[in-house]
Amino acid sequence: MKKIGIISDTHGHFPQKVHEVFAGCDHIIHGGDIGAPSVLIDLETIAPVTAVLGNCDHDDFGPAVTTAALKEFDGVRILVVHRPSDLRAVLAGANPKVLAPGNPLPHIAIHGHTHTLKNEIAGAVLTLCPGAPNNPRNGTPPSVLLLTVNKGKVISVETIEL
Repeated sequence: MKKIGIISDTHGHFPQKVHEVFAGCDHIIHGGDIGAPSVLIDLETIAPVTAVLGNCDHDDFGPAVTTAALKEFDGVRILVVHRPSDLRAVLAGANPKVLAPGNPLPHIAIHGHTHTLKNEIAGAVLTLCPGAPNNPRNGTPPSVLLLTVNKGKVISVETIEL
C-alpha cells in the first residue's frame, strides 16, 4: 500500500501545515507552478517528490522536473501535467514521449493550473486536481489531496483542507 500526497500551484509559498498533512507519505506529487526551488526542498524533507513545470515556473528546477511525468506506484499508473489542456493532449496521443501509442492509459491523471479541486472519472481515467494551498479559486478551500493505492487499485482520495 502506498500513500501519495498531491499538491499544486504553491507559487513559491510552502504552507507549514503540509508537513503535518503529508507526514507518512511514501511519495509526493507537485502538479506545477512550484514557484521556487525551496518548495521542492521542503517537500523532499517529507518524502521523494515528482514534480512538473507549470506556466509560471521560470527557475531551474533541474532535469528531473519536466512538463510531464508518468509514474507507477504499487501497480497504479499516474500521469502528471500542469494544465488540463496538456492532459487532454497527452491522453489523445499528442505527446508520445510521455505516453507512446499502444501504451496503457494511466489509471489517474493529475493536473494543476486551475486552483480548483477536481475528483472525477473521465472514461477509465480518474482525473484529480488538488486545488491550491495558497490561492484557491471558484469557492474551493485551500487544499491538498492524499491518495492511497494498493495492488493496482485506488483505495481512497482524501481532500485535506488547509
